[in-house]
Amino acid sequence: MSASAGNPRALNIGAADFAIASLAAAGVVLIFAACLIGSTPLSPVRTFAALVGAGTESERIIVLDIRLSRALAAYVVGFALAASGAALQGLLRNPLAEPGIIGVSASASLGATFVLYYGLAGLSPFMMPIGAIIGAVAATALIVAAAIRVRSAVTLILIGVGVSSFAGSVMSLLMNLAPNPFTLAEMVTWMLGSVANRSFVDIAFAMPFIGGGLGVLFASSRGLSALSLGEEAAASLGVDLGRLRALIALGAGLAAGGAVALAGAIGFIGVVAPHLVRPLVDQDPARTLLPAGLLGGAALVAADIIVRLLPTANELRLGVVAALVGAPAFIAIAIRTRPRHD
Repeated sequence: MSASAGNPRALNIGAADFAIASLAAAGVVLIFAACLIGSTPLSPVRTFAALVGAGTESERIIVLDIRLSRALAAYVVGFALAASGAALQGLLRNPLAEPGIIGVSASASLGATFVLYYGLAGLSPFMMPIGAIIGAVAATALIVAAAIRVRSAVTLILIGVGVSSFAGSVMSLLMNLAPNPFTLAEMVTWMLGSVANRSFVDIAFAMPFIGGGLGVLFASSRGLSALSLGEEAAASLGVDLGRLRALIALGAGLAAGGAVALAGAIGFIGVVAPHLVRPLVDQDPARTLLPAGLLGGAALVAADIIVRLLPTANELRLGVVAALVGAPAFIAIAIRTRPRHD
């Protein structure tokens, strides 16, 4: 009998590794499938040829500049939101936590809405992403400052809810005062979320924020395992709770802000993906980040494929499809969640 046969933890680690490999492979397959789909039919052979730089110039433009960039944008956004959600759930010890709960998503959307309201979007195609990043960084700075000062995760949640509510109220005010119906339509479109027409330039603009945020999250993830034992136990093990809260808030804020800057407001990925993969990693918050990110990326690419295949007069927004699938899952998670008494 092998050593792992009588060791459940070893079996769980093996299951986690298999899940990570499977999710990574699924992401690759879905991205390739996204490159096949479109108004111009292309065979798998011609699509692969275009991906490696062969084929005709028109095929390379269709596959690389239109379809691949869109699929990669969806994958990056899904990965960032899911990994951020996993980190926040570990930090707050709440399976319903996600980037929106600390106000980052709403503040990033407010920044983009502000740009649209004052007509700044016409100055440069980067003005809306810049506005979203500024909103996310402002909310992140506030949450990080609060995380350093407060001693309770519940208080941090309440501060985040307050930031989110305030940003949502200001956003509603700007939409109510929109100077013309075209500006209002652009605001609503941004709020619905989409990766249509995203280019590699758009991805490159958002990646420093997303990559930096994810780097902070993964570098700080070890403290989440100790925190799962309780705040007092984590502190006794040498975890600096204030520093951990600040780093997780900073990482989640940057990653989620970059995701909103790239695709607009997309919800529920940050809640559902971590919940689905957590049993595969023995409920370890630190080991949840990577598989959750991989699942979130693959799920959002799949959702965008559905968006493109639905026979509607106007293409549905990615955020709408994500909400239609994610909201029932969120409700199911909430019903099954038992309150914690620490």
